[in-house]
Amino acid sequence: MAKASIFIYITVALVLLLFLSFSPNKHSTNRHRRLKLRSNFTLSPSNHRPVAFDPIVAELERHREDKQWEKQYIHHSHPELDSAPAHESQPEWEDFMDAEDYLNDEDKFNITNRLVLLFPKIDVDPTDWLITEHELTQWNLQQAQREVLHRTQREMDIHDKNHDGFVSFSEYDPPSWVQNAGNDSFGYDMGWWKEEHFNASDADGDGLLNLTEFNDFLHPADSQNPKLHQWLCKEEIRERDSDRDGKINFKEFFHGLFDLVRNYDEENHNDSHHSDNSMDAPARVLFAQLDKDGDGYLSDVELLPIIGKLHPSEHYYAKQQADYIISQADVDKDGRLTLTEMIENPYVFYSAIFNDDEDEYDYHDEFR
Repeated sequence: MAKASIFIYITVALVLLLFLSFSPNKHSTNRHRRLKLRSNFTLSPSNHRPVAFDPIVAELERHREDKQWEKQYIHHSHPELDSAPAHESQPEWEDFMDAEDYLNDEDKFNITNRLVLLFPKIDVDPTDWLITEHELTQWNLQQAQREVLHRTQREMDIHDKNHDGFVSFSEYDPPSWVQNAGNDSFGYDMGWWKEEHFNASDADGDGLLNLTEFNDFLHPADSQNPKLHQWLCKEEIRERDSDRDGKINFKEFFHGLFDLVRNYDEENHNDSHHSDNSMDAPARVLFAQLDKDGDGYLSDVELLPIIGKLHPSEHYYAKQQADYIISQADVDKDGRLTLTEMIENPYVFYSAIFNDDEDEYDYHDEFR
């Protein structure tokens, strides 16, 4: 049955490609568009970055990021090596390859062919020749989880000093920007890199973090560990508790946490459409719902129901990305994507830098 489905996919795809090859509008929408890899790598925390839709693009980006990471890590951790004589090494073939030229060479990276190949990998639940928001979200989530785990493995290779496959708290050194940070470093010095965080990530309580636990340590919003969720709630109390009474009053909730909850619930929220007065009532309703003991304050336990909105998971961003793609490529507005719709809107799936002038390109801010 599976072989029959694959044969049908290939047959239809070939017919579709043949039809497009004779279309008078072929390449009319992508003749001057150029793909470009992102270059926003940083050693410090940053805003969420959408992942590449195409695994090939993701692999190229990982390779480039690994090179940047290696240089920055040596610069921050071993500055004495910056002045050391460079040693000769055998370069890898990727070092000779300009990734942008590779992506824009139709013989090497044909976007239409890539979409034809990727379509059946996404259309799996169910296999019905239509890609739903759920299927696209799951695809994006898989790519995101692969990216996250890759970075975690890279970090673990550094911190696992005795190479036993585990990281102890004594082995883990906070990044230099944390060690040198003052009290105004965005709250990260208040507990993010401390032993309480480490212990909360240690699900089996053996004093060591395996790869899964270390991944949770670095990305607690995506963890299924209830101890980490509790720790995140405590961190919110520490950061938002301006009067230092160990709890969150309504003012502290309204001027901080409620905005995050509202932005989570309203993806297209616009501050200009809301005033403090207009949002006071719904904020008080939510505050009362969370305040289970009715004492007029929120404890860390009472923040648990909204912690997923204060710290969105990769699934949230994967769904955002899927919604955006469907809104741009769903020509008949039925909430699903056909292979034809994807092929006719290829650059929705690929972040592009493009302009009619081949020598000057404007940034086109699309999801990856």
